[in-house]
Amino acid sequence: MKKVIVLLICVLPLLVCCDIYNNPVPYVKIDFVIYPNDVQYYRLNTYGGYEYLTGGVNGIIVYRIDEWNFNAFDRACPYDYEEKESWLYVAPDGLRLIDSLCGSTYNILDGNYLSGPTKYPCRRYNTRFDGVRLRIYS
Repeated sequence: MKKVIVLLICVLPLLVCCDIYNNPVPYVKIDFVIYPNDVQYYRLNTYGGYEYLTGGVNGIIVYRIDEWNFNAFDRACPYDYEEKESWLYVAPDGLRLIDSLCGSTYNILDGNYLSGPTKYPCRRYNTRFDGVRLRIYS
């Protein structure tokens, strides 16, 4: 009996949280490098700076958190990613991502949803910065 209870305690959290990983935005393999210190990406030279790039399902938003950390999110909203008029953009306050069609809002620091009809976080891509090159990959 104790083994069954221990098993349930171990497995139940996995079943509850597994919905997080079922993001409806399709998985797209990406792997490219940009140079944030390049003039082309001048907005990434400051903390809180962001750039819109091509790639992914509907484009990519790259956001600089601090000296060594960047976030990269797909611009496709999980709620209505199949609509051509739907794409995420950075809010004027620089702290949220907003969907142009359904109005869902997301935290730019982690991609989690804040409000709106969606229940999924943004599709997030991995980043690795070595001080010169920023690699963005899935």
